[in-house]
Amino acid sequence: MSKSSEINFKVTLDENQIPEKITWLATDAGMDKQLDSKAIMISVYDTESEETLRMDLWTKEMRVDEMKRFFHQTIISMADSLQRATNEDKMAADMRDFGRHFAEEMFSEEG
Repeated sequence: MSKSSEINFKVTLDENQIPEKITWLATDAGMDKQLDSKAIMISVYDTESEETLRMDLWTKEMRVDEMKRFFHQTIISMADSLQRATNEDKMAADMRDFGRHFAEEMFSEEG
C-alpha cells in the first residue's frame, strides 16, 4: 500500500504581484500549523526534459543579510544532500569549502 504526503506553500501577493507573505505546511512533518517564511527556493527535476525547473520567491521584508545567510545555508545543505544521495564525499567537501569561502566573502563585506 502506498502512502502520500503533501507540502503546501501559500504565497500572498501585493497589488504588483510581489510576495508579501509566504506560509507552508508539511503533512508528514508533525506540523499542526502553517509556518511563516520570508523565502523559498524550489528545484524540481523534470524527468521528460531531464532538466531542473526552479522557482525562487522572497518577500519584500527579507533583508539582504538574511538573503545572504539563506544562500550560504542552502549551499551547505546542498552539499549534505549530494553526499547522502550519491556518496560523492570529495565533491560534497568541495561544495562545503566553497560555502565557507562564500560566507567569508559575503559576511566580511558587512564589516
